[in-house]
Amino acid sequence: MNPKDAFQRQIRDLRISVTDRCNFRCIYCMPKEFFGREYEFLKRVELLTFEEIARLTRIFNTLGAKKVRITGGEPLIRRDIEDLISLLSTIPDLDLTLTTNGSLLAQKASALKDAGLKRVTVSLDALDDETFKAMNDVNFPVESVLKGIEAASEVGLNPVKINMVVKRGINENSILPMVRHFRNSGHILRFIEYMDVGTTNGWRLDQIVSINEILGIIDNEFPIEPLEPNYQGEVAKRWVYKDGAGEIGVIASVTSPFCGNCTRIRLSAEGRLYTCLFGTEGTDLRGLIRGGKTNDDISDFIFDVWQKRNDRYSEIRSSKTAELKRVEMSYIGG
Repeated sequence: MNPKDAFQRQIRDLRISVTDRCNFRCIYCMPKEFFGREYEFLKRVELLTFEEIARLTRIFNTLGAKKVRITGGEPLIRRDIEDLISLLSTIPDLDLTLTTNGSLLAQKASALKDAGLKRVTVSLDALDDETFKAMNDVNFPVESVLKGIEAASEVGLNPVKINMVVKRGINENSILPMVRHFRNSGHILRFIEYMDVGTTNGWRLDQIVSINEILGIIDNEFPIEPLEPNYQGEVAKRWVYKDGAGEIGVIASVTSPFCGNCTRIRLSAEGRLYTCLFGTEGTDLRGLIRGGKTNDDISDFIFDVWQKRNDRYSEIRSSKTAELKRVEMSYIGG
């Protein structure tokens, strides 16, 4: 068997970050205490152009990546993001999606759909503004996110997935209100264990609400039962309401790590390749693409990086995790 044939069965998802550490400083992206006046953002020339992103995406596609998710930071603050979507939508048989905080989605949904986007995932950790802002430290209300979800659904970016990160002491009391709100909506609510990504979240083990606890809370009021995975290596485990009111998902990277089946690879805004969400330095692809390397050269390089990876951070995290160097979530996406 050709080694690259095996590679194509291992890689499925490509995550592309388009905004973080770039020239965008606004209320829609990250907490102000980490991105203040003195923060040094990347120069425009240091970012991959849309054409470079599209070229790399085509290369990843030949290596097996059939699902591409645009992330950030907040990708909808990237100027002319619709142009990137249009470029990527020309790649055959590509499941093209985007993750957003929803703040600009109501204004952008129609243009994104017209550009070729297939679906969206929206981050929403609570329905009340106080808890929502405590989780995210942003200056927009929940109502703007809900309007974005509605707009996305109306133009056909369905099913909309809603990601809720659950952090003990902050928003675990929002689990059932979120369930009640999105049952029978046609959207898929997904619960995510609070993770130790990056260095700005003050992560502690006692802040995690386990997926088993979350499922117990839901099942006690709305009985649920598990569903089979959609595909091998699917990160979210799927559950369905027994009364037919819809589907939910759970992502348990802390209490039930899935490193051995990981099919995700990540590309940062300035062209660094990460084989793990919890990576550190990454590997430079921008230098290759601007240095005259052919597509085959770059494909062989990516293949070599993937084959040598030994990431299993979710399996080895411990109480000393906070001391480890890690890439920020806003830099590499989810």
